[in-house]
Amino acid sequence: MTASTTIPETISLIGMPGAGKSTVGVILAKLTGLRFADTDLDIQVRENATLQQILERHGYLHLRAIEQEIVLGISLDHAIISTGGSVVYSEQAMARLTSAGPVVYLAADLPLLQQRVAAAPLRGIASNSRQTYDEVFAERTPLYRRYANITVNAANGCADDVAAAILEQLVTA
Repeated sequence: MTASTTIPETISLIGMPGAGKSTVGVILAKLTGLRFADTDLDIQVRENATLQQILERHGYLHLRAIEQEIVLGISLDHAIISTGGSVVYSEQAMARLTSAGPVVYLAADLPLLQQRVAAAPLRGIASNSRQTYDEVFAERTPLYRRYANITVNAANGCADDVAAAILEQLVTA
């Protein structure tokens, strides 16, 4: 990047659990000089529980409601925002994110996402417990595409490569 390159003040990352939003987000924050905010972590701190515990105690709709409250309440200024995978169900939350800056969809194919999620089975996916991961993927993918200003293949190389691809698209957009 050159000195004349303008980086947006807020960049939001959306995508399925396992896409790498948190990992890529930290790297992107370091590359841009923006702070990093992870809404899943904010939820856990507020509730004093893991996402999985929240799901088990209160259900997925409660988790989605908390997620919306967090996104509507946090500071978005000068930040990379890593969102929970279900944020796209909230039109209010997505309106706030899209008005703050570009929304980047970290896309990956289903087999890769399943492999990554299998490595951390108790990650707390906010969905109806009767839905398979495949069904959640099929349901959410059109929503991610709808809200994304930029789509980056999250399977293209390591997290550093994905972060670099995001920056490249942001400066050419």
